[in-house]
Amino acid sequence: MSAVKVNAVSKEFSGHMALNEVSLEVPKKSIFGLLGPNGAGKTTLIRIINQISAPDSGSILLFGKKLKPEHVGLIGYLPEERGLYRKMKVGEQCLYLAQLKGMSKSEAKEKLNKWFDRLEISAWWDKKVEELSKGMAQKIQFVTTILHEPKLLILDEPFSGFDPINVEIIRSEILRLRNKGATVMLSTHNMESVEEMCDNIALIENAKVILNGSVNEVKNQFDPKCFNLRMTGNMISFTNALWTNFELVEKKSEGDNHQCVVRLLNGKTLNDLLGVSIPVVQIHEVEKVTPSMHDIFIESVARAKNREEMVEE
Repeated sequence: MSAVKVNAVSKEFSGHMALNEVSLEVPKKSIFGLLGPNGAGKTTLIRIINQISAPDSGSILLFGKKLKPEHVGLIGYLPEERGLYRKMKVGEQCLYLAQLKGMSKSEAKEKLNKWFDRLEISAWWDKKVEELSKGMAQKIQFVTTILHEPKLLILDEPFSGFDPINVEIIRSEILRLRNKGATVMLSTHNMESVEEMCDNIALIENAKVILNGSVNEVKNQFDPKCFNLRMTGNMISFTNALWTNFELVEKKSEGDNHQCVVRLLNGKTLNDLLGVSIPVVQIHEVEKVTPSMHDIFIESVARAKNREEMVEE
């Protein structure tokens, strides 16, 4: 059973199609990357799951049941635009927000003390929010988002405003929450975080899902079938050996030392490449070229735009 199942959801605002029959599934106890350019429809989908707005058509299931108002307590939502009361003291505000989510004051105080100790922010308890930096305020809002131990965490750009040390702290906490059984929907433009954290992703462009699946499946779809070879020997002999079954994509040479990127063609394998290379050069290192999520993001969006332009023509 999925944590979230989105079935053909559409949403239109004043003639603008924000979501166009979007369907996706978020596996339980996983980190799911919701990706896309600005204005693609990610925030609209997040707002619908949080029941801030309703879809024009389609449906959403939360843990196998049709989404209902009472499901709000199962969700922890960290929006991109932060919403703390600047004049309130940090501790007072955290207690207030926790009680809004159904926690008793004593339970909230106990859990807050643990989280404040864990994140080394106990000294902030009596400070006003307006005294905090953007990153410090974000850390407080992260705590208020996860305090009631929601089954589904929706985090919209959770690393915005953090220095590298605090990015690593929050990243570790998100992974720990996933390992304890929470499901995490992560909307971010930080492709490095997607690469390191996400189990599955969906890429939305122009209101439609254009890419969906596990990170490994997606990377396999974009496999360039290229290998990086570091070698010494005669470059002319090596180039001739490649002939029609391989493509020399890139090369860098310093004297007799060469580094080449070679693409496999016509169903050939690495063993075939080594078979024609070893007789003419000495191979020192071979590394498979793997596309980054950043490259996949850029290429997928470009492909989608090209398809749209062809349809319009």
